[in-house]
Amino acid sequence: MSFNIVFMGTPKFSVPTLDLLLKNKFNIIKVYTQPPKKSKRGQKINSSPVEEYCKKNKISFRNPEVLDSQEEFKIFEKLSANLVVVVAYGKIIPKSFLKIAKFGFINIHASLLPKWRGAAPIQRAIMNRDKKIGISIMKIKEKLDSGPVLVSKKFELDQNATHDEIEKKLSIEGADLLIQSLKSIEKGNLKLVEQDESQATYAKKIDKNETKINWNKDANKVLAHIHSLSPSPGAWFEIDKERFKVLRVKISSENGQPGYVLDENLTIGCGLNSIQIIELQRQGKNRQTSKEFLLGKKISKGTILI
Repeated sequence: MSFNIVFMGTPKFSVPTLDLLLKNKFNIIKVYTQPPKKSKRGQKINSSPVEEYCKKNKISFRNPEVLDSQEEFKIFEKLSANLVVVVAYGKIIPKSFLKIAKFGFINIHASLLPKWRGAAPIQRAIMNRDKKIGISIMKIKEKLDSGPVLVSKKFELDQNATHDEIEKKLSIEGADLLIQSLKSIEKGNLKLVEQDESQATYAKKIDKNETKINWNKDANKVLAHIHSLSPSPGAWFEIDKERFKVLRVKISSENGQPGYVLDENLTIGCGLNSIQIIELQRQGKNRQTSKEFLLGKKISKGTILI
């Protein structure tokens, strides 16, 4: 059995899977990715990491603004794909598309389904201080992330790791797991396990209103909040009407009032215990260690962070 595969993905999380599919000689007949977007200041048009990979490796791709149209359906249908691999594409797959490929649409999802269905599974797992995190390979059904699971793999969640680090690990593990799954499908010996709907939880998209640091929470929750949003969109505080993103912290044994700077090493009081800032980023600047940062911006003991 040989697959004619359409790959659908957009961010850097998707790239290891596309790369591994090609290295394992799977036949990628077309790649779909989201269209380029303007940077925040509107000066530059940014192609997705998947589009950049396709250009570099001379892979045929499409980046339609709208997927759910009759015109796009006809284009997709003519590809005659018998399998579609979806990795963080970022668009809802229309119901009509799901009926086209013989072996269906296979998705890599960065959680242990049915837990954390939805847009932000890694962030929500870190924020929730889960003990385990994982990756699931599933068949796509119409309802969001509800399809039967082909295989999953779990890992200990390192509370000191940031979202970016965990995402990178899961993208590589997910790519490996997908290749194993496709080889099992080829041999015809892969079993699908339906999800238990009663255990389903949802990882809603991160809202900008939840990115400000709440120093009244205990230090472990503050650390989880900061690491779940690092490096983007980033958890932040303000001093003198200037915003600072905090990218990495550690728990400290110091005690003091929430939001107060407790020493000259950027240790900040929390509702219970405290955290020490290890890395942060000033608006418009590169990320820095706290030591580098304090050479250019003095934040004295007793300062209140809001």
